[in-house]
Amino acid sequence: MKSKNAHHQEDKNHATLRWENGQWRSLPDDAITPEWPLSIGIYDPQQDEAVDLAITMRTPGADEALIYGYLFTEGIIHRASDIATVKLISPTEALVTLQPEVDFRPDNYHRFGYTNSSCGLCGKTDLEQLQRTFFHFPIPGKPTVSPAILTQLPDLLAQQQEVFGHTGGIHAAALFNTAGKLLALQEDVGRHNALDKLIGSSLQQAQFPWRDKLVLLSGRISFELVQKAASAGTPLLAAIGAPSSLAIQLAEENGITLIGFLRQDRLNVYTYPERIVGEM
Repeated sequence: MKSKNAHHQEDKNHATLRWENGQWRSLPDDAITPEWPLSIGIYDPQQDEAVDLAITMRTPGADEALIYGYLFTEGIIHRASDIATVKLISPTEALVTLQPEVDFRPDNYHRFGYTNSSCGLCGKTDLEQLQRTFFHFPIPGKPTVSPAILTQLPDLLAQQQEVFGHTGGIHAAALFNTAGKLLALQEDVGRHNALDKLIGSSLQQAQFPWRDKLVLLSGRISFELVQKAASAGTPLLAAIGAPSSLAIQLAEENGITLIGFLRQDRLNVYTYPERIVGEM
């Protein structure tokens, strides 16, 4: 299953100089990971104007899924049907109209500045904005998965990371079942954007919540990534990299089995190890 960003593999080919083995050589067709801003606005019918919500630095492609996922993980919507329309006004601007019954209060969500490609929390004005009320929770002790399945996932992910294969500079979030079958994959220059795209596409396809699935991230696990996974009811969250201390704490509080340093021959389990059963 290829990433839905495949048609945006590179902004352009870039002429690059490389110093290697004591000499310079030219790389005339070096593929560069695209990164462009996307301004997300919410139409306010009472004021007949758009409210600026956020600007995120993202890899173009699956922009509508990104918007659905972002609004969901921010707690603005709870289901796909809460959005009436999404209009991509330009390659860098999107306008969302919510259903009339959605209680959107701009002052609760407005960010100062922008969300860059490495931070899903940047621009939040106080700690209260980091708190979320989750509506989907994992089932205790379920599902289970074997270490043998888990340790195969990094190779499966690498085989499908189409944009990474061209540029070497992009993150991925992938959804698997507990038999190790890849169900969906999204890529983005931002780790949080990749997961928002994955969540948003599942919302759009009514494949939600993820109580019997597992999520694999291509990098490290930070607080905001656990928060996003928790909002989707994720029981198993794994990553190639390490988790932060707050990521472990949040996973513990929300019943998520957290797995880090996932490799072909090993893995670390930080919370709820009862979901990992069987042999390597």
